Parts: sequence; C-alpha cells; structure tokens
Amino acid sequence: MKQPWINNAKTDSLFILSPPFLVLATVFLFQDTLMELNEKYSFFTWLFLIVFVDVAHVYSTLFKTYFVKQEFEKRKKLYLTIPILSLVLGIMFYQLGSLIFWSALALVAVYHFIRQQYGFMRLYARFEPNNLHKKIDTAAIYAATVYPMLYWFGTPRKFNWFVEDEFNWMGKLPNYIPVITILYFVILAVWILKTVAVFVKFKEFNIPKNAVISGTFLSWYFGIVYFNNDLIFTFLNVVSHGIPYIALIYLNEIEKKDDAYLKKLSVFKSGIGVLLFIGILLVIAFSEEFLWETFVWKEHISFSNFSLSGDWQMLLVPLLTVPQLTHYLLDGFIWKKPKKIGEF
Repeated sequence: MKQPWINNAKTDSLFILSPPFLVLATVFLFQDTLMELNEKYSFFTWLFLIVFVDVAHVYSTLFKTYFVKQEFEKRKKLYLTIPILSLVLGIMFYQLGSLIFWSALALVAVYHFIRQQYGFMRLYARFEPNNLHKKIDTAAIYAATVYPMLYWFGTPRKFNWFVEDEFNWMGKLPNYIPVITILYFVILAVWILKTVAVFVKFKEFNIPKNAVISGTFLSWYFGIVYFNNDLIFTFLNVVSHGIPYIALIYLNEIEKKDDAYLKKLSVFKSGIGVLLFIGILLVIAFSEEFLWETFVWKEHISFSNFSLSGDWQMLLVPLLTVPQLTHYLLDGFIWKKPKKIGEF
C-alpha cells in the first residue's frame, strides 16, 4: 500500500515515529546510568528535557501562527483573544488557590497530550475510509493514553505533571484498576487482531499509523504504569510529545510551504535555517524558564533569596503560563481536519 508519510519515510521515522521507541530502549538498556547522571547532573537533564524540549515545543507553534503574516491576518481575532482568555482564566483559577490552578492546568495539559496522539494517528490514516477499522484505531489510541492516566489517579506515583498532589483533589476512589486493566488489554488485543487481519486479507499495513499507536501504548504504559520514576516519566513523556511536534511544525509549516507564503520565514528553509529555527526556540524557551526559576521555582537557577509576595504571584504565575495555555488552546483550532482528503 502507499504509505501516508507527512514528509518522507526517513524524516518521519527519525523525528516523528522513533522517539518513544528510542527513549524506551535507552531506559531499558541504560536505566542505572540515567539515574546516576540525573543525580549528578540534574541541572542538565532539566535543561535538556524541560527547557530545550518541553518548553521549546510550545513556542514552535509560533511558526504556524503568529510568525506567519498571512495566517495571523486571516485569524487575527482568534490569535489575539486566546492569550487574553488564557491570562484571565489563569488569574481566576489562581484566585481559587495555587493547587486548584495547577490541577486545572495539568488536566488541560493531559487532554492536549492525548489529543496530539489522536491527531497524529488520524493524520497517518487520512487516506483510509471511515469504517469500523477507524473506530478500533480510535479506541486503541484513547485506551493507550486514558488508561495510564486513570491508573495514575488511582495509585500512588512518585512523579507529577506540574506540582505535587495536583491530582489528589479526586479524593478516595473505589478500586477501579482491575476493571479498567481488563478493558485496556481487551482493546489492545482487538486492535492487534484487527491489524493482523487487515494485513492477511488485504496485504495492507499502514506503517506510520501503526507505529504511532504502538509507540503511544509503549511510552504511556511504561512511562506511567510500569515504571514509577520521575526521570523515566519525564524522559518518555516529554521527548515522545515534544520532538514529533517540533518536527511536524518544521516539516509541514516551513519546509513544505512556498517562499511567497512564508516571506521572511523562508530563511529557515536551509541547513543553516534548521539550526536557526532550533536556536530561536531554545533561546525563547530558556528565557521563559529563566523567569520561572528566578521568580517562582528557584530549583535550578537562583541568584538571590528575592521572592514576590502572594499578590504578585497571583498575577505573575498566570502571566507566565499564558504561552503554555495558549499553545494548548490554539491546538484545538489550528490542526482542524482539512476538507479534502490528503491535504494538511
């Protein structure tokens, strides 16, 4: 069958499909070494995973929205309203309490992460008909992501999404883990049987789509359920989400677009341009995280004991989360399914 690559087999496999498999292999082969490196050089693991991947991928959205003149002019109201709405909502929730604020943001983040996996799956299934097979694929991608989160809600974990106790608001729940575990493996088995049956009967195997679903099952299960470790969760979660997103932005929004559409952004369509693209993301990401560390967290970078009062925190924290929340909210608009099959 014709494989529905976004760019081509090489770049898709390297930057979009392989991250969860490569990270998981690294974890299994070098787990002790990773733990030792994190203990001795925690600043650098934080710098690479959180700043240079997680925060940087948030700002890659700029190259699909605010940095593209034609796109910004076409949807100006949306692009101006979302940041303002993000700030207003952030202040409102922070007024209810810091933990409520971070819990709400964590839930939005979880939804965003889940929907990205669904989006990649649908992108690679864009040439396939809307039938029972699509419904099974959809059930599989949601089982791969929702089950680990429900497992997290119902069992103690040694890691968090943003802050400690962010999901404790759910309180004491009945032990639903055995039931959802059975359902999880039933859906997984049905998806595997469907995939095998399609290959045997039609000699068709959608490599990128099945790689996305398989990688999602592996990264979410081992990152949240199997391992109970902060570094492994962060490593799998951040790299499997951030690297493919940055790659999609570059491949689909820069490399594939013509110079007339990109205008000044066409400078990024070269070998040096790729480095410039990455460099800009890293500088912006580090600048934001520098502010977080200086005024809020003080965990990895701290020059003084200076701290803001609670009143200032109620404004500054929501303000610093505007780029992140804007990224989450905009993703619900900028990746809408095209009307014509095969278009992005």
